[in-house]
Amino acid sequence: MGKELRLMKGNEAFAEAVIRDGADGYFGYPITPQSEVMEYLMVEKPYEKTGMVVLQAESEVAAINMLYGGAGCGKKVLTSSSSPGMSLMHEGISYLAGSELPCIIMDAMRGGPGLGTIQPGQADYFQVTKGGGHGDYRLIVLAPASVQEMYDFVEISFDLAFKYRNPVIVLTDGAIGQMMEKVYIGEQKVRLTEEEIKEKYPWATLGKTPDRERNIITSLDLDPYRHERHNIKLQKKYKEIEKNEVRYEELNCDDADYIIVAYGTSARISQKAMDIAREKGIKVGIFRPISLWPFPKKALRQLSERVKGILAVEMSAGQMVEDIRMHSVETTPVEHYGRMGGVIPTPNEIVDIIENTFVKS
Repeated sequence: MGKELRLMKGNEAFAEAVIRDGADGYFGYPITPQSEVMEYLMVEKPYEKTGMVVLQAESEVAAINMLYGGAGCGKKVLTSSSSPGMSLMHEGISYLAGSELPCIIMDAMRGGPGLGTIQPGQADYFQVTKGGGHGDYRLIVLAPASVQEMYDFVEISFDLAFKYRNPVIVLTDGAIGQMMEKVYIGEQKVRLTEEEIKEKYPWATLGKTPDRERNIITSLDLDPYRHERHNIKLQKKYKEIEKNEVRYEELNCDDADYIIVAYGTSARISQKAMDIAREKGIKVGIFRPISLWPFPKKALRQLSERVKGILAVEMSAGQMVEDIRMHSVETTPVEHYGRMGGVIPTPNEIVDIIENTFVKS
């Protein structure tokens, strides 16, 4: 952690981290509840500090394709949006994944479907973890549960994006984006020069040199067998990510009889529910997936073998619960509790569900 401590909103912390990590460009379009990201960047004027470009595109479709151009040049670029905007971006996200281009896409989820509401939700899980666009591709998905993680996950996400040449989603929601907490701010990084990019990322399209062939970045190949080989290469990369990049957190799971599985805002609320349940003598623990893809399936399965029940808590009709059921032992019951439309569950509601579903049954 750095030495500087600030009180910031989650969206502001994310934007500050982008500047501090030496990003080259942000391209976005305003949409509640993440508009503070662009507003903060506009006010801070990072171009005057680091040379970073901040541009409001004419639409989400334009923004995601600007990322394609920037990432193709080996630049650290990103965008941010919210649920309906993410829907518009998914064709471009598929292009980025197919072309193996690194970038960050922050999604501050809101209630849906359709335009829905501006209140927080968690119904984009399918969209980002199962591939909202076309094709057999995967996105690395990280879910922060605090304002500090909104800051910290920027550096982690850029590192993962360039390590694997793959888009990374930072999946948050309106509650974490709008809440204010203390944040430790790190040192300012220097942006890479064009020469440093050429040396570090030889695949980047920064102009052909006499000693090599042209760098061609595309997701299009009209030869089906050659394109199949490309897909096989992608699948091999995804297996490597699944092997190396699983992240999760366990709270009071060692002696737990019942486990709550939740991420983001739901995980924060579930911590209070866990405390209330333990005061009542009910041994509850929390399993928080931090990487929603790759999903921490092995750790969850091992945990499911020794508990009496699992409760998935989501601000949705039930999406992550499908992965939980898939990766838990069949003998352990898995139930779901969710609120929709921007309604946030309360700790007491969660405790009531655990008591009535598992303890008293």
